[in-house]
Amino acid sequence: MNKTLYCSVAVLALMTSVARAEAITVLVEGGGHSLQQAAADAFTKETGIEVNFVEVPYQGVYDKLSAEIASGTSNYDVATIDVVWNAAFADHVEDLSDLFTDAVRADMPPALVADATVGGKMIGMPAWANAEIVFYRKDLWEDPANQAAFKEKYGYDLVPPATWQQWRDMAAFFTKDGIYGTVVIGGTSEEWMAEVLQAGSPGVILDDAGQVILDNQAHIDALENYRAPLCLDKSVPDNALEISWGEAQNLFYQGQAAMMKFWAHAYKMTPEDSQIAGKVGVAPMIAGSAGIAAIPGPWYNVIPSTSQHKDAARQFIAYLEAHNALGIEAPLGLAATNSAYQSYMGKPGYEHFGPLIETLSAPATKGRPLNKDYQELVDEAVMPAFQGALECEDNVAELLQDAAETARDILGQ
Repeated sequence: MNKTLYCSVAVLALMTSVARAEAITVLVEGGGHSLQQAAADAFTKETGIEVNFVEVPYQGVYDKLSAEIASGTSNYDVATIDVVWNAAFADHVEDLSDLFTDAVRADMPPALVADATVGGKMIGMPAWANAEIVFYRKDLWEDPANQAAFKEKYGYDLVPPATWQQWRDMAAFFTKDGIYGTVVIGGTSEEWMAEVLQAGSPGVILDDAGQVILDNQAHIDALENYRAPLCLDKSVPDNALEISWGEAQNLFYQGQAAMMKFWAHAYKMTPEDSQIAGKVGVAPMIAGSAGIAAIPGPWYNVIPSTSQHKDAARQFIAYLEAHNALGIEAPLGLAATNSAYQSYMGKPGYEHFGPLIETLSAPATKGRPLNKDYQELVDEAVMPAFQGALECEDNVAELLQDAAETARDILGQ
């Protein structure tokens, strides 16, 4: 029995065992609404259960769900939440372990299943996932003159970068003719955290036991490597502390950077009037000594404990997992299951799905710590050390040692 049929049978069995609700209400942010609308329409047609979306800005999801939990009210039957909130809401949502059949688990990147597991229960079902992959200018890489010059200088062929050293070499090589080789992002720390995993760390900031590991060798090596294009190679803009994802994306679209590491969904969003329209190539995230690794960006469907239509909510979540590919035609074009992505591979315009799946499924890929104090750890410990390193003056090991002490104080270790 194939997976889709298996899941459909499971959904139908669940439907017949419970009384139908006339409607359920789903709390979601804008992009998540569009990714789930097609599946919701199909679900309503098949079950008769109406699905009403309450669409709010990103932070509004956290705020409204928190307020509902605090007051004990029941406005939402399902909430679609960012993975960074999983730990905060784990004690206030239903256990969905029964929905994670062997077939479901086998059809998802392991990191997504791991991030659903908090406190011994499966607190949510992945609705879609994203990760940073490599974007590069095909016209620059395929130019015979560039290929010959690069081979002569570095001794190997000019191909999409796959390792730390290749990334630095190519960034340095393409810093010419009024453009930079790449961009160092200083406004957020996730790209550096990906390199921490590539360097072989068992986790970022914390290990699986919740102990602070900010000062381990992998964190040190990764931060030295991450700042090298800025501090040593001079192959990036020098205002890294002013650059976040949006600024990096714009520099690439404007033809001012030859390559970048960016969230995969952006492949289909290159402006038609961009200088690089039709010239963008994609590849899996770069690898360190531990191989390819990224920090996934999944969102999860959870059922608040206050929901009055829990059985119907479970039906809805199971249905969305079984029909996950229906969201790919939405503007963000994302899914959570391997089979959903694979169903689009080979289609023009979806060349980024292969690199995305390879990156999400890489053994070293791992989520951020599922800790309720995660944001405080980032704000008070990680960012001061990370941004201090990008000033190119301080000792990285000392910065991370200070950060680790701050993190241990926050957690009482």
